[in-house]
Amino acid sequence: MKLWRVPLFCLMFSAATASSASQSEEEFADMLRKALKKHPEIVLNLLRDNSESVLDIAQQGSNVRRKKNMENQWREDLKQPKNAATANRPALGPANAPVTIIAFSDFTCSYCQQAAEVLDRIIRARPQDVRVIFKHMPYGKDNAARLAAEYFVAASFQNERAPWLLHNSFFAEPEKLVAEGQNFAAKAAEKAGLDMKKLTADLKSKKINAIIEEDQADAKKLKIEGTPYFLVNNLTIRGAVPYDLFTAAVDMALAHTKK
Repeated sequence: MKLWRVPLFCLMFSAATASSASQSEEEFADMLRKALKKHPEIVLNLLRDNSESVLDIAQQGSNVRRKKNMENQWREDLKQPKNAATANRPALGPANAPVTIIAFSDFTCSYCQQAAEVLDRIIRARPQDVRVIFKHMPYGKDNAARLAAEYFVAASFQNERAPWLLHNSFFAEPEKLVAEGQNFAAKAAEKAGLDMKKLTADLKSKKINAIIEEDQADAKKLKIEGTPYFLVNNLTIRGAVPYDLFTAAVDMALAHTKK
């Protein structure tokens, strides 16, 4: 029988038995090192047989490192105030919430869709702590992303709830938004209970373009290179991050408001 086919625990058991009889722990460790050095395939086979567990451990380690790096970045963020226009933007959450989350997003971006799901969990978990303001970074002007942004802004002229209903509809089915464009957006607006005659008129308003352009100017000022991007009070989150990391930013921002 070839040595690499012998289970690692058997090798260790045999070595441990010999060690208990006549060798010290140091000698046993040295013997084990030599055996593994001579037959590295033992470790490789063990890793292959337990690949899912190994990947889980590696992912946990990666998440811990990422959180540390982000926390270091957030401490630096606290020293550098960041501003973005929020007037005439519908907000989700109480006006006196201690933490304001400003989202720069694109309704056709898959990462923005993932981030929207995480943000929805945070809103439901921390309803009194956060309020959310949505700002637009559609990629291009004559496409579904820009169309959706215009519908969102136009809906906000009617009431503060309607644009968030569109937000949910657009992110729920981005493929349909891209494929059907105007038809899909109009159906979503009807479903949200909007006055379609007023909406049609508002969509032609120069004010809509001004708001979207102002959002993009803010993005340029903040040197945002892609979506999604978030300001959590003054802390920055770039890209779609897991729930626990986003929550950590909310917690740090909240703690800072109490100082």
